[in-house]
Amino acid sequence: MKIVICGGGLVGSAIASHLCEEQNDVTVIDDSAEKIQRITDQYDVHGVVGVASHPDRLAEAGVRDAELLIAVTESDEVNMVACQVSHTIFNTPVKIARIRNNAYLDPAFSALYGAENLPIDHIISPEAEVSSAISNQLRVPGAFDVQHLCDGKMYLVGVLCTENNPVLGTSLRHLTSLFPDLSLTILAIIRDGKVILPRSGIEAMETGDRVYFVCDSSHLDRAMASFGHDEGEARSVVIAGGGSIGLMLSREIELNFQNTNSQIIELDAGRAKVLAEELQGTSIINGDTLDGAILREAGVHKTETFVAVTEDDEVNILSALLAKRTGAQHAVALVNIPGFISLVGTLGVDAVINPSQITVSSILEHVRRGRIRDVHPIVEDLGEVLEAEALSSSLLVGKPLRTAKIPKGLAIGGVYRGGSVIAVRGDTIIEAGDTVIIFVARGKVAQVEKLLSVRLDLF
Repeated sequence: MKIVICGGGLVGSAIASHLCEEQNDVTVIDDSAEKIQRITDQYDVHGVVGVASHPDRLAEAGVRDAELLIAVTESDEVNMVACQVSHTIFNTPVKIARIRNNAYLDPAFSALYGAENLPIDHIISPEAEVSSAISNQLRVPGAFDVQHLCDGKMYLVGVLCTENNPVLGTSLRHLTSLFPDLSLTILAIIRDGKVILPRSGIEAMETGDRVYFVCDSSHLDRAMASFGHDEGEARSVVIAGGGSIGLMLSREIELNFQNTNSQIIELDAGRAKVLAEELQGTSIINGDTLDGAILREAGVHKTETFVAVTEDDEVNILSALLAKRTGAQHAVALVNIPGFISLVGTLGVDAVINPSQITVSSILEHVRRGRIRDVHPIVEDLGEVLEAEALSSSLLVGKPLRTAKIPKGLAIGGVYRGGSVIAVRGDTIIEAGDTVIIFVARGKVAQVEKLLSVRLDLF
């Protein structure tokens, strides 16, 4: 399939790497010759240097024959115009655009987007996606990753195994017998940067492991308690950075966290004044988040969760570490640079939010076709978790999972059937029409196609 990506930054290059792995014909346009050189050296993609919204650059990229345009440059306007030009001149079937400015995202102007105006089929807002991800963290502070599955009926949760974990060293088979009525399935264990997928049940968790599990949403508290976490929803939050993400997160807390007190630390005095006018239930402190005195003024020493979402990765990491040292129970840091992600957890930060990974996941949700209902990334881009419908022709249907030939790199984490969550065990039998939760290691998408008899191609 022919795909044109406008923008060769972190998001554009990450999407290109995913799609070219799946044998798609990918071309990337960027006005930086250096970025295009790097992308074409790293991945099996074509490159075009130039402004992504210019018709001649789009024509050179082959958008006339493309089935999909993904516009993820740093400019909202370039992204929107690229979609318009692709639609009007080249009749591109599907256009996806990343739009970041809140002025363009105001629901009052939603009529702007459509075939008769701005022909954008799907809009991705990184700030909104990140804000949603962080709000999930606030609801389950003991986890480093929390994602809804099956419209909230199930959870995908990532937990760091510490020395206080009561099930350390316990085989997964024994874990099931310890909690027979707990709807929980260990999906993947990440150890030393590598993914371990439970197969025989003899695997055991070790200190430092990052474990992903799937559970019934009604069993979440018990599932977390089994890993030694009994923290409730965060009641006090300090946010470092009052940009778009900080503002969105504060609004989310004011609207949906009735018993949570929040504060924002913002360095720029003008921005702090704007925040104070827009947020009625959030305290605003004008100051440097790396200043210990400011942190104490904000009450970080007694807060439950500190969230660093400034535009500077280094400030986010350092302020999160400083907050932990000051006394914050949990610290979450926004980190854009991929190379930092694997290091931050070892330094003591509880959770890392990576906007690029979240944005790529949102785009892949729209890109996957067939019976794939949702896509969720895991840390360090080591794989993704899919919500997929099992067809009657699937190799999984009608037989106990222990006898199913599940390819390496794949693991089944849960089943949703007729409004009920089914924990996966060896004797579980999947039926046609079930929603199946599947972990897919990086580069193993073709194996899912074979297993489910579903094409995960595009649209």
